[in-house]
Amino acid sequence: MTENQILEGLGLIVVLAVGSQLLAGRLRIPALIVLLPVGFTAGALTDIVNPDELLGDAFSPMVSLAVAVILYEAGLGLNVRRLHGHMRRVVARLIWIGVLITWAVTAVLAVPLLGMSKSSAVMLGVILVVSGPTVVGPLLHFVRPTERLQHILIWEGSLIDPVGGILGALVFHAVVASGGRGPGGKIGQFAVSSAVGLIGGAVGAAVLWFLLSRLHLGEVLGTTVQLAAAVGVAALCDVIRDDTGLIAAVVMGMALANLPGVSLPARRPFLETLVSLIIGLLFISISATVTPASLRHIILPTLVLVAALVLVVRPLVAFLSTAGTDVLRAERAFIGWMAPRGIVAASTASTFSAALVSDHVGGAQKILPATFLVIVTTVTLYGLSAHPVARRLGALRPARARPLLVGGDPWAIDLGRAFRSAGLDVLMWAGREEQRDLIREAGLSLAPGELLAAATGEGAELEGITGVLLLTEEDDFNALASETLRGTVDGFVHRLGPPGLSHGVVAPYTTGDTLFGAELNRPELARRYESGARITFRPVGPGIPAGHALLFLVRPDGRLEPVTETSAPRPGAQDTAILLGPARVTGAVRAD
Repeated sequence: MTENQILEGLGLIVVLAVGSQLLAGRLRIPALIVLLPVGFTAGALTDIVNPDELLGDAFSPMVSLAVAVILYEAGLGLNVRRLHGHMRRVVARLIWIGVLITWAVTAVLAVPLLGMSKSSAVMLGVILVVSGPTVVGPLLHFVRPTERLQHILIWEGSLIDPVGGILGALVFHAVVASGGRGPGGKIGQFAVSSAVGLIGGAVGAAVLWFLLSRLHLGEVLGTTVQLAAAVGVAALCDVIRDDTGLIAAVVMGMALANLPGVSLPARRPFLETLVSLIIGLLFISISATVTPASLRHIILPTLVLVAALVLVVRPLVAFLSTAGTDVLRAERAFIGWMAPRGIVAASTASTFSAALVSDHVGGAQKILPATFLVIVTTVTLYGLSAHPVARRLGALRPARARPLLVGGDPWAIDLGRAFRSAGLDVLMWAGREEQRDLIREAGLSLAPGELLAAATGEGAELEGITGVLLLTEEDDFNALASETLRGTVDGFVHRLGPPGLSHGVVAPYTTGDTLFGAELNRPELARRYESGARITFRPVGPGIPAGHALLFLVRPDGRLEPVTETSAPRPGAQDTAILLGPARVTGAVRAD
């Protein structure tokens, strides 16, 4: 290809990747539902979206390193404190039982359905055992199942990817070598590969621990160091043993998430952005290598294979993995309805199928298109059905709001009482011990630990927070905390407005919506409360009483909508209004 064609091809891949994700976001569907057909179409209609031509022999190792970055970022979210009790047993079973059953059934069915040789069928079977956080994570974020389901499925997806990658490499070499080693030798090779990945990950984690905890690197340099270490260690492990870099990447991420002395933010904007871009580029590139001709005779047989995997294999794996545990029937059923295939399946199929075809292994040319169809079908099926299934099973998180109120002034405690009386699950946090005592005396739940840990749900018991209200008497603290927490909480983050002529260090210069508008800022609200105004709640019914200021609306389904400087929710007859009454009003209905 010419230099201009390479530039056009690379530029088009980037544009298609980001454009597909943008379209999926607007349609509120998983991005993979758009990425895969877009990449396939681009490969079929153009000659420039061809990664084998664009990158040549560099394409396969670049895919491996890109997947290592994805798995490292996923490993950073695997905090062992969140995986306790029977969940650990379930995750371990999902991996080893799931691998064995999925591998065996796929290999057995692929021979008659797809007309593959036994070697190609075994290769396809090991490719399709993986799931992956790149698919499961976005689906779970969209569905919002219960916290235990979220933890189990994320852990399964993150850990089964490197296991599947290692098994794929071992099976590939066994097929190419025509079975030179017996079962004992293959087990030994798997153990050696696992050891290389574990040792590499441990060494990389130790280096990162020293750099991040002792040298006190800033956010930018600290993120750059993590990226370099993940890529460097994964590349070195892959040089020593094929695909061991995947294990090393996950081990490094998990170690940093659990080692003491390393403070990592709950959200990592640069890494998350990079991973999102990598996923888009990989799926566009790999799906572009699938030709329409390669799909012509395998569509129906592959759909039969998918039906067996979805309707028989996965429910059986879920049943065996959760047997004898405290996992509820609804949770067990949802686990049995969540096994989409993702980027590791696509990358291993792309890497190994071409080599097997060149070695004239029977049916090897069907491995990549069959994997492509399995990915498209499972992602589409689970992506469109997961939320309705979870809702029907009762496996969704409660829809009602769970706000975190930061501040311990008397009016803030009254606001928490009003929320609780309106049916919300309220959590409060305050820095001063006397304020924390008042919160306890009011019967409100007090978030333990530090503010950032409480707000971002670092403790498992705090997950499910739907918004943060910063209500302290320190305007600069409120402003700084709102900037820090925005984007880390799955919901709104609002603060009280500072005085109009504030000379604070931070408050006047921050962006974002403030609560209640300019006329009801922090000092004005405190003044009214001291003058006798009280927080009340009442059904909206015919309307808001005269002299009362509307602060929040609680919708019939439990959603909490605040009044802010730029927007005021429209009250409905079935809503509950949280109000600030007029000063020195007698007989007001107190929230307690």
